[in-house]
Amino acid sequence: MAQNSVKALILSSTLSAGVTGAYAPLNGTGFSQAPFFIRINNASNKAITISYNGVDDHEFLFPDSFLEIATQTNSQPGSHVALFPKHTIVYIKGAAGVGTIYLSGYYV
Repeated sequence: MAQNSVKALILSSTLSAGVTGAYAPLNGTGFSQAPFFIRINNASNKAITISYNGVDDHEFLFPDSFLEIATQTNSQPGSHVALFPKHTIVYIKGAAGVGTIYLSGYYV
């Protein structure tokens, strides 16, 4: 019987003090694998805006809040599931503050 196991991406983080009004990558060169679940934890005292292409605004996070996105985890016909593409870079922008912004994720 085939069995998949869940694995964690390496945690990415950046200090809020380094955040500027221009988009900058939160996870360097992107996801090392295609995750089915990501969490962005804004453990800082400033709000941030999130982009998945570095140009358009996609999400907004208040200080001391988090965003969890669980893509489709059940199989569709043909055994396909919705995942974030491998190498996707998550970008953030905002104002410098105190604290840390984290990005975590899980893949199969």
